[in-house]
Amino acid sequence: MRFFVKFSYNGTNYHGWQYQPNASSVQETLGKAFSVILNSEINLMGAGRTDTGVHAKIMFAHFDSSLQFDAKNTVHKLNSYLPNDIVVSQIISVADSAHARFDASKRTYEYHIHTFKDVFLQQQSWYYPQSLDLDSMNKAAELLLNHTDFQCFSKVHTSVNTFNCKITEAFWIRENNSLIFTISADRFLRNMVRSIVGSLIKVGLNRISLADFNSIIESKDRSEAGFSVPAHGLYLTEIKYDYL
Repeated sequence: MRFFVKFSYNGTNYHGWQYQPNASSVQETLGKAFSVILNSEINLMGAGRTDTGVHAKIMFAHFDSSLQFDAKNTVHKLNSYLPNDIVVSQIISVADSAHARFDASKRTYEYHIHTFKDVFLQQQSWYYPQSLDLDSMNKAAELLLNHTDFQCFSKVHTSVNTFNCKITEAFWIRENNSLIFTISADRFLRNMVRSIVGSLIKVGLNRISLADFNSIIESKDRSEAGFSVPAHGLYLTEIKYDYL
C-alpha cells in the first residue's frame, strides 16, 4: 500500500529536504522517525527538494508499506518523537500509482522580507531596509506569466530535461513592515524563486527597467539575472494534487 504524508518544517537546522551523506536533512530525520515508530524501514519520496534553510508550511512525501497501522495514532506518535521543527499533520492512504513528486499539479512559494529590524524574524524572513518600488516589482512579476523558459533563473550545472515552467501567479503584497512575494507554477527549477526575487528587487531599486527584466528572461543566461536572495525567507506553502 502507498501512503501520502502531509507535514511542515522549519528549515533553519537542516541542509534542505534531500538526504545528505554528511549533513542533517529533513528526509533523513522524518524517515528515521517513521522507521522507529512503525518498526520497519521506511523510505520517503518527497514532492520536491528545498535548499538549506528553506522552510515548508506544507510538504508532501509518499512511502510504501504492507503494515497495518492507525494513521491518527501514528501521527501522534511521530510528533512526540520528532524534533520541534518538524510536524506531521496527516497520513493518507492513496492508490499504489500515486506519486508525491510527479503527480503534483501546482506548487506555491512565498518569499518574506521585513523592512524594519525584528529580532524575532532573523531566520524566518530576510531583513532588507532599502526602499523598494512595489508597483514596478508587481509589473515585472506579471511579465513572468508571458514566458515558459526560465533557464536564466535556474541554478547552473543542474541536470534537468527542460527549463520550462508554467507560472500561473506572481505578485507582491505589503503587510505592515513586511513584503511578501507569492508565486505558483506547475514546477520550479533549482534556485528559481530566490533568483527571481533577486531580479525583482533590482527592478524595485530602479536599477533595471521592465524591458531589462523581460530581456533577462529571454537571454536564458543565469549571469544576466539578479542575485539569489537568502534562503531563510523562502517558504513552500502549497502543493496541489487533483485527487486530494
